[in-house]
Amino acid sequence: MSWYNREYKYSLIQKFALNVLKQGVLPKHVAFIMDGNRRFAANRGLQKSEGHRSGFSKLTETITWCHDLGINEVSVYAFSIENFKRPESEVNFLMNLAAEKFREFIDKNDELTEHGVCVRVIGNLSLLPPEVRRLAAQVMLLTRHNTNLVVLQMPHYCFRATLNILLAYTTRDELTHAVESIRLGVQEGVIREE
Repeated sequence: MSWYNREYKYSLIQKFALNVLKQGVLPKHVAFIMDGNRRFAANRGLQKSEGHRSGFSKLTETITWCHDLGINEVSVYAFSIENFKRPESEVNFLMNLAAEKFREFIDKNDELTEHGVCVRVIGNLSLLPPEVRRLAAQVMLLTRHNTNLVVLQMPHYCFRATLNILLAYTTRDELTHAVESIRLGVQEGVIREE
């Protein structure tokens, strides 16, 4: 399963909902926080890993909806720096799941290109395992030029898509790195205090 499921079949009520939503103003960018997977698993007597897999499946469905509604940028808060405090087995599972999904991106690069999807992985990537970093970099390189408008079958409907995956990310960490970059830029004379 990829991040976009072109084979997804909408129920009658879902088709109705899509058509209603298309009549109004839709955002160009939406963001989702992947939360509640462990609770979902606990409430159903499942392993945490099954909750995470189920959450990914639901995310795929959600991204498909966004694509079909013409929402061209989606950000997914997939793994916070705070999540590294979870049990090692759970963190390892999530890192392996991320690697698995990045490999699927690589395998389905033609599909991403066909849909004009550019994937960006955002966060403190140095905190990720080397294999996950390598795969994330490969996905970003493969999709970096997928910014052309793609004309879909519907008349006058063009689409370009950006999928931002936030891994090892917190706003605090992002701001800390931004301020440090500015400080170094001023110190090295690249940025002037004017």
